[in-house]
Amino acid sequence: MVAFDFDGTLTVKDSYTAFLKWRTPRGRWLLGGVRLAPAALAYLFHRDRGRIKAAATKVYLAGVGRDRLEADARTFAEQHSRSLLRPDAVIAWKRWRKERVRLVIVTASPDLVVAPFARGLGADDLLGTPLAFDERDRVTGAFAAPNCRGPEKVVRLRAAFGPDLRVRAAYGDTGGDTEMLGIAEEPYFRVFSGKP
Repeated sequence: MVAFDFDGTLTVKDSYTAFLKWRTPRGRWLLGGVRLAPAALAYLFHRDRGRIKAAATKVYLAGVGRDRLEADARTFAEQHSRSLLRPDAVIAWKRWRKERVRLVIVTASPDLVVAPFARGLGADDLLGTPLAFDERDRVTGAFAAPNCRGPEKVVRLRAAFGPDLRVRAAYGDTGGDTEMLGIAEEPYFRVFSGKP
């Protein structure tokens, strides 16, 4: 197995923020920024990225139906994969594909948003942060599981593939990837710098 972080590793920037901004009209985006100000201020003290991401999810996606969100995610990936994906990271991905390893994307971004990119790359698996939906299949504004970052990446890998999983290589770009890189035989930190 080879594990890749998504945002900043396979992409040039945070895909979830780009997705939220893309699907939100400008006026509503700016108003949402005002509504997020208390959460942003609190982040300076608690430094919990999961909390601020949940707050943004609530502001920009609460009440959106799963079908609509999935359709938006597909369109976003179709329109932005070329401008978001790092060419050197994609080359490395394809090189590993020739070795017939299991390629897994492990990301803190919502799995629903990253799924079309994962399909386009031919990922074998995607482990991301799942959005919570209500009984009418609408986004609640919360997550259905912990933010897939830091130690949670290893927890999720072991839950999916067993406690004795072998990670031949892992790629990451922030402290949120440290634990995943730590279990890899070949850890690669910030090795991609290509721009689309």
